[in-house]
Amino acid sequence: MSDAERLLAEAGAVLHGHFLLSSGLHSPTYVEKFELIQHPHVTVPICGQIADHYGDAEAQTVAGPTTGGAILAFEVARQLGLRCIIAEQSADGGREFRRGFRIEPGERVLVVDDVMTTGGSVRHTVAAVERLGGVVVGAGLLVDRSGGTAEAGTAYWAALTLDAAAYQPQECPQCAQGVPITKRGTSGTAPRRW
Repeated sequence: MSDAERLLAEAGAVLHGHFLLSSGLHSPTYVEKFELIQHPHVTVPICGQIADHYGDAEAQTVAGPTTGGAILAFEVARQLGLRCIIAEQSADGGREFRRGFRIEPGERVLVVDDVMTTGGSVRHTVAAVERLGGVVVGAGLLVDRSGGTAEAGTAYWAALTLDAAAYQPQECPQCAQGVPITKRGTSGTAPRRW
C-alpha cells in the first residue's frame, strides 16, 4: 500500500456506495478529498510527493482549479517556493483566471488538482494557462481515478492511481437495480434516483 493510499484510508476518504460524480458519471467508489484536506498533517506530505516529483520541472508558477485543487496547488507552491494562482469556472463551463491572476508568455506552470476521473477540470485548467501564453510542465494529482486512462491535456503524475469504475447514468448497474444515488460535493448530499 502506498503512503497516499494509506493516508486516504486512514482519513476515511475512500467511500463505497452509489455516487454521482462531478463529471456526471456514476460510480460505486467516491474519493472525498475533504476528508483528507481537513487534516494538514496528512495533506502536506502528499503535496510533498507532488512537489518532489516536479521539483526538476523548472516550474515558475503552480495553478489549481477551484476548490480542492486550489488548496493543494497552494501547498505544492509553498513547498516549491513558487507563486500559486487559481482557475475558476467560466461561463462556458471551462476555466479562467480572474482576480488579477496573470501568466507571462512562456511562463512555466505546473497544474495541480485533487481527484481526476475524466480529466475535464485539469484539461480546462491547462487550456486556461495556454490561452494566456503559459507553458504547462505537467499536472500533479492527489488521486487519478481513471487507472491512468484519463486525457488531461498534458502529462500527469498522481500520488495514488485507482482503477475505479465509472458509468454513464444509462449504463450504471446500480441504477438498473434501483439503488439510490448519493450526490456529494458543493451541492450537498442528497439521495436521488435516476
